[in-house]
Amino acid sequence: MQERYSTCSSVHSRHSIIINMAMKHFALAAFLLFGALAVQAQREPVEEAPADKGFKKENLFFGGNFGLSFGDYTLVNVSPQVGYRFNRYFAAGAGVNFLYSSYKRNYGVGANYKENYGNAGLNIFGRVYPIEYILLQLQPEANYVWGKIKYPDNTELKLKGEVVPSLLGGAGAVIPTGGRGSFIIMVQYDLLQNERSPYQNRAFYNFGYNIGF
Repeated sequence: MQERYSTCSSVHSRHSIIINMAMKHFALAAFLLFGALAVQAQREPVEEAPADKGFKKENLFFGGNFGLSFGDYTLVNVSPQVGYRFNRYFAAGAGVNFLYSSYKRNYGVGANYKENYGNAGLNIFGRVYPIEYILLQLQPEANYVWGKIKYPDNTELKLKGEVVPSLLGGAGAVIPTGGRGSFIIMVQYDLLQNERSPYQNRAFYNFGYNIGF
């Protein structure tokens, strides 16, 4: 049984190295794309009259993300946010995170590995709308993470709480619901892949709703 665990651990380690290398290249590409689109948005001609420039209360929006993923990896994410739409192409804001995540692996009857985490933290985000109703987003986060690990021999290890950084990259669609509201569906991935990240090494869905002030 010990040899089996070692083999699984070795395979998992090789897979993690390959995934991390791929994600580093993807993170760089996403960052360059996001920056290029943001610069392009800022260079677009401004059609408003000079008197209309400056802060506009109606450009503020309040919303939140509700992330769900079930199976061997479970994620429940409730993260309210507030943001500002600077122009047609760019918006930014900040929010707080409340997450629960669980990861498990079955090695056979009575031999299971499981991780449980609680998370609370802060985030900021930037969104680019390359075309209407489609968005690209980068979201740096800092989450305080705590939890425990259950090993196949049924022993448990409580993890010391610590602050864990994440960088969520994603793309999604905006579905207007009438008035100043819109429904948002996004697919996101943690580009940093810290070993204690609550998001693990897989994409996940986020469902959000924005309401304009």
